[in-house]
Amino acid sequence: MPEGDTVWRAARDLQAALAGAELTRTDFRVPRFATTDLSGRVVEGVASRGKHLLIRIAPGPGDDEGWTVHSHLKMEGLWHIYNRGERWRRPAFKARAVLETVSRQAVGFELGILRVLPRSGEDEAVGYLGPDLLGPDWDPAEALRRLEAVPERPVGLALLDQRNLAGIGNVYRCELCFLVGVHPLTPVRDVPDLPRLVDLSKRLLEANKSRSRRITTGLAGRDPLWVYNREKRGCLRCGTRVVHELVGDNELELRDLYYCPRCQPPPDLGEAASGAGTLEG
Repeated sequence: MPEGDTVWRAARDLQAALAGAELTRTDFRVPRFATTDLSGRVVEGVASRGKHLLIRIAPGPGDDEGWTVHSHLKMEGLWHIYNRGERWRRPAFKARAVLETVSRQAVGFELGILRVLPRSGEDEAVGYLGPDLLGPDWDPAEALRRLEAVPERPVGLALLDQRNLAGIGNVYRCELCFLVGVHPLTPVRDVPDLPRLVDLSKRLLEANKSRSRRITTGLAGRDPLWVYNREKRGCLRCGTRVVHELVGDNELELRDLYYCPRCQPPPDLGEAASGAGTLEG
């Protein structure tokens, strides 16, 4: 499941393959940008912003400013890098973007969002995001302030909201709540040590950003996660059956939630599971 660490690696690999090279062909396979042609322009660089990916392209003849290819992987998306002429490892009908240079080819498959924006449009696309856990703008005090701004919101929903801190997805929110011993539906105001949770979020993503396999247990073998997707195997710490629920701010935003009822005893919630606000990706 793509989260901030996955997108960070994608940006790193695309940067190595494309930065400084001239595009010889571009192909955007979404109706709105199907006729957009950025060939002849140079890729200036690639950056991740939370779970968003920004490929920045220099101005070309007649352009007033540069361009940004903005993508979000959502649930199934990914970018592949190939040598020119190399066979794709995914079906061509799943490709949404193709960026070619003289020697390389970057292909975005099943991208949840794909847009080609003037450089000035970047802020509109990602400016709402909170501090990026893996970015140069990381600011733990600001992330803490944003989380605390809605104290009644369940912490498991607040962590997923990219307006608070950018880069946490479903796996990390479940594992983080487990690691600090907090039930994910605990209101933010009742989390015993919220600064520790923010600090652990940063450290966990940093530890995993260069790994091909996400690990939260310190065990690189068959048990890399404590509770996520372990409803049939039990909590890795105590063996208690892991609870799996669908929780969200509304019926359209339900997402998988995993927790250990023994290691993370539930608070007296009432209707707290409904949260406050909406999730932003």
